[in-house]
Amino acid sequence: MKKPVILVVDDDAALRELITLRLEANGFRVETVGSGEAALAQLALARPDAVLTDMQMAGMDGMALFRAIHARDPALPVIVLTAHGTIPDAVAATQQGLFGYLTKPYDAPTLIDLLKRATRLAGSTSDTGDDEWRSEIITSSPAMDALLAEARLAARSDAAVLIQGESGTGKELLARAIHHASPRHARPFVAINCGAIPAELLESELFGHMKGAFTGAGRDHPGLFLSAEGGTVLLDEIGDMPAPLQVKLLRVLQEGEVRPVGATETRPVDVRILSATHRNLEEAIVAGEFREDLYYRLNVVTLTLPPLRERREDIPLLAGHFLSVLTEKYGRRIHGFAPDALEMLAAADWPGNIRQLHNVLEQCVALCTTATIPVSLVARALRDKPAEILPLAEARNAFERDYLITLLKLTHGQVSEVARLAGRNRTEVYRLLQRHGLTPTLFKDRDDAT
Repeated sequence: MKKPVILVVDDDAALRELITLRLEANGFRVETVGSGEAALAQLALARPDAVLTDMQMAGMDGMALFRAIHARDPALPVIVLTAHGTIPDAVAATQQGLFGYLTKPYDAPTLIDLLKRATRLAGSTSDTGDDEWRSEIITSSPAMDALLAEARLAARSDAAVLIQGESGTGKELLARAIHHASPRHARPFVAINCGAIPAELLESELFGHMKGAFTGAGRDHPGLFLSAEGGTVLLDEIGDMPAPLQVKLLRVLQEGEVRPVGATETRPVDVRILSATHRNLEEAIVAGEFREDLYYRLNVVTLTLPPLRERREDIPLLAGHFLSVLTEKYGRRIHGFAPDALEMLAAADWPGNIRQLHNVLEQCVALCTTATIPVSLVARALRDKPAEILPLAEARNAFERDYLITLLKLTHGQVSEVARLAGRNRTEVYRLLQRHGLTPTLFKDRDDAT
């Protein structure tokens, strides 16, 4: 049984040791660091179940650390310890989203109780070892762990969830995980791709039809909503749903009733709605292609899956998993990847994400004649040249230039505003612009330039 993991942040080594002993004695596993900056580095490697931080530290203080964590992972509970706290300070901190605020010397039972509540309410499953709900999602990425923690929280309610992400990122897998973690897990999970069914048939597939409702309707058909009674319906690629059907779906969500095609009466239905899309629905609303009122009905909670290129640490893990599955499927004896082959997989851009990775590995397994997959097979399956991993200096230089261009566009070439947003003085900004060959006047509005 796994223990909840607490990241303790304090620049006092003796206090870190004391807190560690107390927390470990109460069933927690503890990681410790001596600064806010080190805490952010640790969080990039692994996601704990809660963070306990001192307030007064050299460099980044406890509240600054909290704000940095909260911006990246709002579901991760943060508790601050301070020697100078007041009631107004505590109220202000908790209003910002801090889970807890304790003054030193702290009461040990109160701290333990607070951490237990934090890990329980935040959706941690470490104390129960219950990860079955997410067993199909292969990851070691802190970003994915943060997303899954939010998904676990959303699963407890009946709130509609909109899952966003590029094609191939695993939106249906996440939807299934939410269903498995929900109170409806014993009832059906029904998924339908709104873009894969002709518009004239989609209404019948969703809401059912009566016998004789149209040519070929030889019997009553309940439809997916009624088939999923008590369970969960996933509307995949919701952005491709035809406009007339969007109106009918909105009515179903508002009234909790469906009317099969050809029926004269409605039928009550109790389902939880999840939807998924690779499209930007806000842009679709502006273009008149998606109803704004339906968008807000579907988008109570938004979960955005990162593309594979933003979770490269998962590529070797996923590759190993797929290799195991595919070698069994094809009856092959392939034990792994040549080092340069794995390096090429990790460096590729993966526009098709996990689906593309699976496809590439299936081709490699089908054609491989050796005990390890060589780089030549990976290159052939990828077809396109994989993205190059730049040296640190080049990557930093490229980021800096893109960052400056973004600020120049945002401020229409106003260097003083660029300096303010970047938190640097104007002299330094001018030096950076000169280094990258950027001319502020090129970014001014046409009216300003004339």
